[in-house]
Amino acid sequence: MATERVTERSDGLTRERVVERDAGGTTYVDSGGSGLGGVLIGLAVLAMVAIVAFFLLQSNRNDAIRTDAVTSAASSVADSASNAAEGVSSAANKAADAVAPSN
Repeated sequence: MATERVTERSDGLTRERVVERDAGGTTYVDSGGSGLGGVLIGLAVLAMVAIVAFFLLQSNRNDAIRTDAVTSAASSVADSASNAAEGVSSAANKAADAVAPSN
């Protein structure tokens, strides 16, 4: 008749069950975990995704600020050029009026 011995151990994180049978010399080892490692890996991945998303959003915001600054500067240059053109036109008209003989 075969003898069977079952040993179970648990350290809080993992569980191990060993079944030994003398007749056939076969030993079965069933190791199971509590799944805490999977939860920790899942949390680490979630934290990494959150950090990457934060940096991507900041980068997008900085690009938008930079674009607004360039647009504002270009508008200011255009306004200055327009004012300069008006000033040159006014000066040319005044010079023409001063040179032209009056009736």
